[in-house]
Amino acid sequence: MELLKLMARNALRHKLRSLLTAVGIAVAVLAFMLLRTVVTAWHAGVERSAANRLITRHAVSFVFPLPYAYRDRIARVPGVEKVTYSVWFSGVYIDKNQFFARMAVDADTFFDVYPEFLVPADQLAAFKRERNACIIGAEIAERYHLKIGDVMPLEGDIFPGRWEFVVRGIYEPRDKATDPTSMLFQWQYLEQQARKEKSDREGQVGWYVTRIDSPDNAAPISEAIDALFANSRAETKTETERAFHQNFLSSMGSVMTAMDVMSFVIIGIILLVLANTMIMSARERTHEYAVLKTLGFTGGHILALVAGESLCLSILGTAAGMAATVPAVAGFKNALPKGWFPVFYIEPKTVFFAVLAGVAIGLVAALIPARRATSQKIVEGLRYIG
Repeated sequence: MELLKLMARNALRHKLRSLLTAVGIAVAVLAFMLLRTVVTAWHAGVERSAANRLITRHAVSFVFPLPYAYRDRIARVPGVEKVTYSVWFSGVYIDKNQFFARMAVDADTFFDVYPEFLVPADQLAAFKRERNACIIGAEIAERYHLKIGDVMPLEGDIFPGRWEFVVRGIYEPRDKATDPTSMLFQWQYLEQQARKEKSDREGQVGWYVTRIDSPDNAAPISEAIDALFANSRAETKTETERAFHQNFLSSMGSVMTAMDVMSFVIIGIILLVLANTMIMSARERTHEYAVLKTLGFTGGHILALVAGESLCLSILGTAAGMAATVPAVAGFKNALPKGWFPVFYIEPKTVFFAVLAGVAIGLVAALIPARRATSQKIVEGLRYIG
């Protein structure tokens, strides 16, 4: 117990230096956790991908549509349990700064393939009955103060015109990794308008999503689907949902990799800050350590004193940095344009890495000063004038 008190007193002996060191560590921990949160939020779509879902898109590019007639042929492929489809609608709600996913989907099958969107049965039934109905995520409802029965007017861009949708359902995300910021409406409503206008988009969907019997069969089922439409005017490319999201994010891959590397470089910065403080502290106490040895303190006691002081400063700074990260992440999310990161929260593994780094750095930073303090002879320590 006395040894612990001595560690704490040593850590706070030079209050200004200890405070600056702890603040430096806290800022570095804050930067580390914020960068890690941005990286994990960017890759959230990949992480939440279901292993038993395949995406079938146009072989040339995601932006080209596929014929609606493909649906039944895909459904007959062995291993396919359910087929649904979607169309990226886009459009403008309120103004162009209000961004969130707006998609036309198959009302009968979409929520079977995406069970992570939790919709009450009565709301889902109302959505299926009303052609211009829509279902929105809980965060969208909260952000724009929308409730069941409200009208959401959209100005079309990909699909020109003024569109009015009635909110008939609000879905809750099954877990934190599920996007709570989507708006979904019936593809049949989109198709109805295309037929009225005799648009070339009639009978077209954006992409197909299939639920398969086993993730182990993803490769052969993908090949079988693509073989159905080989040499057609709209050839397809089928891949796992995870691969689809990875390809979609590849354009920003180098930036995210740089941020990922930078977050771990910060760990090295924390180590340098603390190691510098500990070397200075140990040098100043050379005479004290020699006196303690004459009183019977062993090398293990000296090692514990140095390591304990380093850990006190490291843990104090890490705790302060983690405490500051929570409001910082919330403020960063609010400052970003709406919809950039549908899923943005501090993951448990980020907290774990921060704590682990704080403890590890506290120990590593003490290695050099502890070695000097324990190996130095008593006579040399008593003669030292610092």
